[in-house]
Amino acid sequence: MKETLETIEHFFTEHLSAPHKIPSVEPDDDGYRAVVEIIEEKEYMRKYARDEMVGVYEVKLNRENEVISYSRIYLKNRGETGHWE
Repeated sequence: MKETLETIEHFFTEHLSAPHKIPSVEPDDDGYRAVVEIIEEKEYMRKYARDEMVGVYEVKLNRENEVISYSRIYLKNRGETGHWE
């Protein structure tokens, strides 16, 4: 599991933004499915004195622990506790 978390963190840091949280990682038939939260457009939000937005992403990894797809499934205010599934 540690390797999977590190893979996800590295992928998002390199391609989008460092993860804020990784609330779930679950095995599935082809590898793993994870949910990742990242802070979206931090500088833009500060500039216009708005709450930070958190993007909630679904990530799929294959059996070799490689990220094969990701998509933003929900966008919320940082303090919001909405359910995304």
